[in-house]
Amino acid sequence: MNTFINKIPWSFVILTCILLGLAPFFPQPHLIEKAVMLSKGELKKGIDIFDLCWHIFPFFLLILKVYSSFKKG
Repeated sequence: MNTFINKIPWSFVILTCILLGLAPFFPQPHLIEKAVMLSKGELKKGIDIFDLCWHIFPFFLLILKVYSSFKKG
């Protein structure tokens, strides 16, 4: 798993975080909208939960890549 994470280019991870994690940019990023819905208890539909996971995945990948980078050396 560690070698798979190391093979992913930094540029891809960062670009994916910006585009998929924050799109659409106006009026408010989708990830923030879903987080607000989650905090209010309005995130109940399966598609909304999947959408939250879809938009949060690039940031999870970024965290894994940073961790792997620090662990490696």
